[in-house]
Amino acid sequence: MKPLAHMERAARVKVMIFDVDGVLTDGSLTYGPDGEVTKTFNVLDGLGIQLLGKTGVQTAIISARNSPIVVKRAADLGIAHVYQGIHDKRVGFAKLLEATGVTAEECGYIGDDVIDLPLLLKVGFAVAVPSGHPEVQHRAHYVTRNPGGRGAVREVCDLVMRAQGTYEQALAPYFA
Repeated sequence: MKPLAHMERAARVKVMIFDVDGVLTDGSLTYGPDGEVTKTFNVLDGLGIQLLGKTGVQTAIISARNSPIVVKRAADLGIAHVYQGIHDKRVGFAKLLEATGVTAEECGYIGDDVIDLPLLLKVGFAVAVPSGHPEVQHRAHYVTRNPGGRGAVREVCDLVMRAQGTYEQALAPYFA
């Protein structure tokens, strides 16, 4: 049997899941004078997530780190499913599948490091960023051209919408 091409896999996505550090951000952690951590998010990625959500694809975050900044960013983007502080991401993934009623094969996941492998090996559409660990890139169905925190998420959102035939509809309001 011929393996599915990445566009065929993207066409089946009902829930797109994002890692945070190295995917939604460039992986840098900036510590303030009181020990608080700040992260920088890309606005192109954010609009991509919002557009994808409007097409009916649910979005989620599963992150090993715990950050109130991520909760705020997720709320700003309309990401309803946020699982943080879970080193074994399979735990968050199981909760997500239960909450959404979808199967693992109907999920996409974008990650960058070996902690993401358990999910990348389960989902129907596994994505890595170009700066990701070689083991992750080797097992991904698709490796983005854009780096994490610099348009990788937007690239994936656009790809899923194109694969599902919703890209033109999602952008139509901007051409009116």
